[in-house]
Amino acid sequence: MAPIGEEAMTTEATELFDPSSKYAIGIDIGGTKINAGIVTHKGEILLSESLETLAGQENTVRRVQQAIQHVIEEASKTWPDIRYRGIGIGSAGQVDWHEGSIRYASELIPGYSGAQLKSILEKQYGMTVWVDNDVNVIALAEMRLGAGLGKRQFICLALGTGVGGAVVIDGRLLHGAWGGAGELGHMSVDFRGIPCICGARGCLEQYASGTSIARLMRERLAAIGTPNEQVNARDVFALWQEGDPLAASVMDEMIAALGSAITSLIHIFNPELIIIGGGVAESGEQLVDRLRQEVSRHTMPSFAEGVQIETARLGNWSGMIGAALQAWEYE
Repeated sequence: MAPIGEEAMTTEATELFDPSSKYAIGIDIGGTKINAGIVTHKGEILLSESLETLAGQENTVRRVQQAIQHVIEEASKTWPDIRYRGIGIGSAGQVDWHEGSIRYASELIPGYSGAQLKSILEKQYGMTVWVDNDVNVIALAEMRLGAGLGKRQFICLALGTGVGGAVVIDGRLLHGAWGGAGELGHMSVDFRGIPCICGARGCLEQYASGTSIARLMRERLAAIGTPNEQVNARDVFALWQEGDPLAASVMDEMIAALGSAITSLIHIFNPELIIIGGGVAESGEQLVDRLRQEVSRHTMPSFAEGVQIETARLGNWSGMIGAALQAWEYE
């Protein structure tokens, strides 16, 4: 793909590269929006912007290029001498960490599978580019600046449209053979359970994602003769907190599934901490309290002792911050 003005942009951007700089460009690519910004080595955001991904309407790599160019231009207006250590990207989909490419993306971002992000952007901008999975970079941000600060063994679960995961072992992200480690949303919590888009049954994502919480509530409403196709996960959380019995039954199922998954993860990885992030985690402390109780009931006491379950601390910009922090993590 030949981006607009590639030759001119490459020349200009090459002059902005400084491997000793305390600034990096961070990009968080999701199916709905792309967050882009200039981030310091301490995780401070110099400037940021959000761009609609326009998945299925425009080429996603081109939208990323537009986001990068825009933050470079905006920063240069205020700080004309600014230089960058590189570009860090956290992306939805399965990322080949060594190649910096998108190994597979669902139809949430059509045509994105196979995108050679690292090679395209390094050629265009003349600076080092790091590409990782979006939940991995959230875990990196939490490890260096948030709930995981000082922890060397922890699991991060991001509960949103789907369920993503990341595993930190001995203070380093676990990437696996090519970068796919931590696909925790597709661990089965019921081998006879709900069919999943991945081809398996009973995947955690089918019970603990915002999409699935809404679906379960719609099914229950239809079963009692009061269908509501507009209900979403936030509605379910609000009704649950108000004591609605139908919402409580949905959340009981969600907590049982998520608690089962966390119990297995504790037995497998022996972590110090479980971090819960994503939009579902924003439902409040009630969810985390119930999870702690559920996990405590099912985990072997010797493994449960000392394990904390906490919500992520860095909020909606954590993906962008973590993406940029790769510039110092993997120098």
